[in-house]
Amino acid sequence: MNSFNINRRSFLHGATAALALSTFGARGMDLINPAKTLRVGLIGTGWYGKSDLFRLIQVAPVEVLALCDVDKNQLNEAGKLVSQRQKSGKTPKLYGDYQKMLAENEMDIVLIGTPDHWHALQMIDAVKAGAHVYVQKPISVDVMEGEAMVAAARKYKKVVQVGTQRKSTPHLIDAKKNIVDAGLLGKISHVEMCCYYHMRNNGNPPVEAVPDYLDYEKWTGPAPLRPYDGLPHVRWWRTFMEYGNGITGDMCVHMFDTVRWMLKLGWPKKISSTGGIYVQKEGKSNISDTQSAIFEYDDLNCVWQHRTWGTPNNPDYPWSFTLYGEKGTLWASTMAYDFIPQGKGEKIHKDVVFEKEKYPEDVTEKAIELNAAPATRLHMLDFLSAIDNSSKPVADIEEGHISTASCILANLSMKTGRPIVYDPVKREIVGDREANALLARPYRDPYKHPDYKKV
Repeated sequence: MNSFNINRRSFLHGATAALALSTFGARGMDLINPAKTLRVGLIGTGWYGKSDLFRLIQVAPVEVLALCDVDKNQLNEAGKLVSQRQKSGKTPKLYGDYQKMLAENEMDIVLIGTPDHWHALQMIDAVKAGAHVYVQKPISVDVMEGEAMVAAARKYKKVVQVGTQRKSTPHLIDAKKNIVDAGLLGKISHVEMCCYYHMRNNGNPPVEAVPDYLDYEKWTGPAPLRPYDGLPHVRWWRTFMEYGNGITGDMCVHMFDTVRWMLKLGWPKKISSTGGIYVQKEGKSNISDTQSAIFEYDDLNCVWQHRTWGTPNNPDYPWSFTLYGEKGTLWASTMAYDFIPQGKGEKIHKDVVFEKEKYPEDVTEKAIELNAAPATRLHMLDFLSAIDNSSKPVADIEEGHISTASCILANLSMKTGRPIVYDPVKREIVGDREANALLARPYRDPYKHPDYKKV
């Protein structure tokens, strides 16, 4: 055991405690007294960056040493909130430059909650600085960024957990164990995944002056510099392909990653996609409002569909996946699952686990996803256990790369109008020079795109 081993008994409650015990054995509740408190830094103090950090504070003894954000207002607010949440009551050091933060602080763990276009550079720099990393999904904006991130994690021997916490969601763990692994579905030969949320921000806000509290140049970083038309935080930046990969990159990655985990799937053999802006043509947004994608495996297709308009095909499962087996069907989402057997048999229903009574601070936390909080807590415990054991976590960076890159490749298929076959060994798209040129996006000067051979 090394210095990361910790006794989490006083931190764990409710379903998180029960699942920690069943997942990690006795170590899940009593992993030896801490040799030291974990030193933590956060890059990106917006909505989910803070949420991830607060979940970590709930399950482990940590000292948040530093926070970084290019929005001074957001950064100062986060500093105050962290001082109220962490045991020491100290306000972390505040930075506008993440590289300076990494250089001036020796940290055990760095959390990354920035927009997608910054993930690769920050994760690679953090592991180089000696930290284990928890990075939000999708891990990258292009495929070669992801290849470099995996290479860096392996080269510097650091644990990198990806924020695809559906694999740590209590009722989905139950579904995997008691429905899928137990064989209740029989042979599974078709999967459908979907998102029908009206989540595509749109509109035509005017160009305006950049506020003095935001370093917009640094916020943009390696991405193209768009004219400033209001704060990009939360949903506005996601509506532009310059910074991400649209609804497929944001929402399909969760469902596809969960399906791959449940069914033990690796890289798809072929990926094809069609779609575009079919309905919501009035605003600036350049991400698709309608898209279908097929991820092909032997005797199995995983089909994705999103629409940011209209109604869902199943109002109970507007963002979900469905596994079709010869013996039955499993509907599942972040909120519930339903098993429907073929013919006679018992239907099984499970709801999401909430822990509002066990963690009352969840109830008053601004913009928290209460349904995701127990999952993120367990995801953090899995991350810490992997650090303890020098093992791979459930959402290891390579698994995050496969899920992220597959969604990116679906977008490339939609863009080129052709199916994509990616060779992960050669790191190239087979027989398609035009598509291969899209595996790495051009970076804005003076930023340099990471190279998996030179991390």
